[in-house]
Amino acid sequence: MDLHRTSILNQMDYSRDSKEGKPPTSTEERLDSGLDSLKEEEYQAVAAEIRRLQLECEPPQHKQDVTGELQEWKTQLTEDGDTLLHLAIIHEAKDYIKQIIDLSKSTDFLNTQNDQRQTPLHLAVITGQAEVCQQLLLSGCDPTLVDDSGDTPLHIACRHGNLLCFSVLTNNCRPEHLHTVMAACNYHGQSCLHLASVQGFLLLVENMVDLGADINAKEQRNGRSALHLAVDLQNLPLVQLLLKKGGDPNLLTSGGHTPFHLTYGRHNDEIRKELYSLTNPELRELPDSESDDSEEEVDEESDEEVGYDDIQWNGH
Repeated sequence: MDLHRTSILNQMDYSRDSKEGKPPTSTEERLDSGLDSLKEEEYQAVAAEIRRLQLECEPPQHKQDVTGELQEWKTQLTEDGDTLLHLAIIHEAKDYIKQIIDLSKSTDFLNTQNDQRQTPLHLAVITGQAEVCQQLLLSGCDPTLVDDSGDTPLHIACRHGNLLCFSVLTNNCRPEHLHTVMAACNYHGQSCLHLASVQGFLLLVENMVDLGADINAKEQRNGRSALHLAVDLQNLPLVQLLLKKGGDPNLLTSGGHTPFHLTYGRHNDEIRKELYSLTNPELRELPDSESDDSEEEVDEESDEEVGYDDIQWNGH
């Protein structure tokens, strides 16, 4: 499927039933203090500084001078670790964004992380600027870097159902980078596929599986697959999609539960019927109480913050 031709109206393609009564997911992330504390006069000062550095096209005879000043400009940071590129993206200053990226192609500057460990690509996805995502990727930024929640930019796009940014990220990543980010779990133990499944974004789920995401990958905290999550959320269309795409109905969680086990006590008989014939007869009955206790303990742990040594994650 050509995601670039998909209407933006389809980017929220998910089950309405699963969302009833649930407050809409906020699309706001804490970008950095630039949104909260950067005053208009301070922003104008940043813009004036960029103009002073003559980032616009310079005659050939001035190229050396601009390059010399640019090295000092690249090292300038706000108190929150933001570069001028971070600030330009936050304020959607498109002309400045393009000029800065053009002058920073294939350099580590494009991967600078602020105090939230957000790269310019993270901020471009958060602010929904798909064209900036494409500029950054084509200029050599690294899409596998994670923020302080362990999220890659693709995780963020999947959490918010941003189809345009998802399309740009998946179509402009090198194959090895795409494989890495789709397999990566954030610090809550969830992959991009898990996040899209939890939010009920069927189109994103379908396209990730088609791109090679492991449909049976388990959450790291409790061992639930995307199919377990779909049953838990009582999302019949998602259950049907995952089964059609190869989701394993006999996969066990850390507590020994199959997706069918999660239908007990639930109101959706259609989901129970979908799974009954596909589930191994030996795995239809609920585990004994000891296993139930184990699952309960795991679920309780999943609601708590788990500390990770984030010195390295996904190779970074």
